[in-house]
Amino acid sequence: MFWTALTLQLGYNATLVTIGATLLGIAAGVTGTFLYLRKRALVSDAISHATLPGVGIAFMLMVMLGGDGRALPGLLLGAAVSSWIGLLCVSWLTRFTRLSEDAAIGAVLSVFFGFGIVLLTVIQTMGAGRAAGLEGFLLGSTAGMLFNDALVIAGGGALTLLAVLILRRPMTLLAFDPEYAASRGVNVGRMDLAIMALALAVTVIGLKVVGLILIVAMLIIPPVTARFWTERTDHMVLISGLCGGLAAWVGASLSAVAPAMPTGPIIVLSSFGLFILSLLLAPNRGVLAVYLRHVRFQRRVHMRQGLLALAQGQPIYEAFTVRLLKRAGLAHADGVPTDDGRARAAKALRDEKRWELVRADQAFESAAALYDGLRDIETVLTGDQISEIDQRIGGPQGVTS
Repeated sequence: MFWTALTLQLGYNATLVTIGATLLGIAAGVTGTFLYLRKRALVSDAISHATLPGVGIAFMLMVMLGGDGRALPGLLLGAAVSSWIGLLCVSWLTRFTRLSEDAAIGAVLSVFFGFGIVLLTVIQTMGAGRAAGLEGFLLGSTAGMLFNDALVIAGGGALTLLAVLILRRPMTLLAFDPEYAASRGVNVGRMDLAIMALALAVTVIGLKVVGLILIVAMLIIPPVTARFWTERTDHMVLISGLCGGLAAWVGASLSAVAPAMPTGPIIVLSSFGLFILSLLLAPNRGVLAVYLRHVRFQRRVHMRQGLLALAQGQPIYEAFTVRLLKRAGLAHADGVPTDDGRARAAKALRDEKRWELVRADQAFESAAALYDGLRDIETVLTGDQISEIDQRIGGPQGVTS
C-alpha cells in the first residue's frame, strides 16, 4: 500500500496532494537555505504566524462580497498581505527601536497570532464560518484539496524556485559577506527583502499543506540537514531542495496510506528523520564520522607514545597501547619490541629530535607551525632538508623509514 502511494497510484486526490507537497518541499528547502545562511531562521516563524489574521480577514471579505469565503487564492492573498505587514513591523521595530530582532519577532509573532485566533473565533459565530475549515490552516488540511488548489500550490512553488534560480548569486554573496556583496553592486536592503519575500511566498503556499505552525520546519530542517553533507553553497541548495522534496513526498504518501494521520506533521517528522540520519551518518560532520576520527586519533597517539617508550627502554603500562603494538607486529604480548618495533621506535625517537630542531629554528617556521606531535616529518620537509637537520643533530643520518 505504501509503495502504491509512493508511485502515485493510490488515487486522484492522493496524487494531487503528493505532487503539490513535493513541489512545496523542494521550494521550501531551496529558499530556506538562504534564510539559514543569512541567520534569519526565526524570521520565517514570524512570517508564518502573521498569516493567520490575513486568512481570517480575507474570508470575511469574500463572504461580504457574496462568496463562500473558501476560495484558496483569495485566502492565500490575504495571508500574503498580512504576513508582509508583519515582516515590515519586524523590520521597523528592529531599525527604529532598541529592540533586538529576536525580541521584535517575538512581539509580532504573538500579537498577530493572537489577533488571528480572535478572528477565527468571530468567524465561527458566522453562519458561513462554521463550515469554513479555516482551522486547517493551523496544522494543514489536505483531505479536501481540489485540482485548482493543487495547481495554485504547485505553480507557486515553481515560481519560487525560478526566482531563487535568478537571484541565487547575489543572495549567496549576501549570505556570506554583506559588505563584499555591497562592494560588488548588490543592494543589500533590497536583496534582504527579496529573501524575505521568497520565504513569505513559500509560507503562504504551504499553509494548505502543513499549516502556519509547521511551515517553519520545512524552511529550516532541510538546509540544516544539507549542511552536514557539504561545504559548498550550490551543493547545499541542491541537497536541501532534495531533502525537502523527499520528506514531503514520503510524508504525503504515508498520510495517504493512513488517512487518520495529518499530512503536515507527518511531512515534518519525515524531514526530521532525514535530519537524524544525516546527523549520524554524514561522512564529514556526522556523529559516526566524528567518533571514528576520534578513535583513529587516539590510536595514533597511543602508537606514537608506545614507540617512544620502546625507544627509551621504558615499560608500557597501558594495555591498549601494547595491543596496538602487538597487532602491528611491533611488540610481543609482554611489551618487548620486535626487530621491526626497534627500527620504528628508533625512527620515532629521531623524529622527535628532528622536530625539536625544526621548532627552534626560525628558518623552518612554516614547517614548525604544522607540528602536532603525530605528523610524519617526511610529509613536511624534503629529503635534503631532513639530511641537513640530521647533520646538525649528529649520529646516524637519513633514517626516514
